[in-house]
Amino acid sequence: MKFLYEKQTRRFCTFLAVICVLQSCILGFCGIFQAQDIRKILVKRELAAASYLLDQDVSPALVASAWNHREVTGEGRELLEAIGHTEQTQSYLYLLIEQTTIPLIAVLLSVGVIFAIVLLAGAGLFLKNREQMYEDAETVITQYAENRFEAHLPAGETGTVYQLFGTIEQLAMSLQAKSEMEHKAKIFLRDMISNISHQLKTPLAALNMYMEIITEEPQNEETVRNFSRKSVKSLERMEQLIQSLLKMARLDTGNIVFEKRECYAAEIARQAVNDLQERAKQEGKKILTKGRLEERLYCDQEWTKEAVGNLVKNALDHTESGGEVCVSWERTPAYFCLSVEDNGSGIDPEDIHHIFKRFYRSRISNDRQGTGLGLSLARSIAEGQGGSLSVESRLGEGSIFRITFLTNL
Repeated sequence: MKFLYEKQTRRFCTFLAVICVLQSCILGFCGIFQAQDIRKILVKRELAAASYLLDQDVSPALVASAWNHREVTGEGRELLEAIGHTEQTQSYLYLLIEQTTIPLIAVLLSVGVIFAIVLLAGAGLFLKNREQMYEDAETVITQYAENRFEAHLPAGETGTVYQLFGTIEQLAMSLQAKSEMEHKAKIFLRDMISNISHQLKTPLAALNMYMEIITEEPQNEETVRNFSRKSVKSLERMEQLIQSLLKMARLDTGNIVFEKRECYAAEIARQAVNDLQERAKQEGKKILTKGRLEERLYCDQEWTKEAVGNLVKNALDHTESGGEVCVSWERTPAYFCLSVEDNGSGIDPEDIHHIFKRFYRSRISNDRQGTGLGLSLARSIAEGQGGSLSVESRLGEGSIFRITFLTNL
């Protein structure tokens, strides 16, 4: 009885049931009226026979006894056969049929025709609505096949047909998600290629120029040494840019699964600054760490180290010689915070809302090293682990970047 779950089918079955009940009621009323007509005809014949017998001076008692008599005798049967009043006599039965049955048949035929018309009209309307629903569904499914998902199949009803529509809608949602992912992947690939070509253009041009200078002045050792160092820096910048772009690509495409576990914050900070201490020393800057050694947090150690390292690199890029960069950590009842603070140039208020965008370079940063990807990568790493990255800064006084994780140890 699953077909009764559908509203349209229930309505059609209810319509058929109502038609059958009405037809049965009308036929019953017609049978009652026919029985009453037959009884009236028989009563009239009895009245006529009684009146005739009384006119022939037959006593009323004898007439009454005749009507109440139930025994059939041979003489009575022979008399009725003689006058033609038998079950086989057509002339006798025809009058009764003509007065009762023929009108009844006419009524029944009329009722039958009316109900047949109503039934056919109802069935036709049901089939028309069903066919229209199928045509509309075919149109929507065709649009789904063409990657157009503006229209949707009927929903919110019960029944096998609507269960089928629901399954098709789920399939369409999967197709839509896949189509959107493919579209985003194409846009991402296009933007990535454009970004790589744009970002590599400057160091490649500089490297080409340095090589030309070195080639033209091979005898000048100072020139060769100077532009060799610049070439090495250009190559390092290119390597850093490519590595950052590859990491961003992996994060954007969801190919990275963060393996979160209990980690010592001091160890993350130590690993993050270890490779940068030599640079800080050469540039006359200091990198400090501050926090309780036993403090732990729940995160992916390698990627969190990458985020903190990017923040330290950014701080060194914007700190002059003699400046300090401090990596600290602290726990509160609600969250765990890793901070990178510097006393460098700070961030212009007009730039602070844009610094996490990829390749964004503020006016202050135009003459400084960096790829413009470090902060964006750090934020992606923090948010990918359920945390957040925020910044506070005052122009000319320095900045504080905070990676915050909810406490769940």
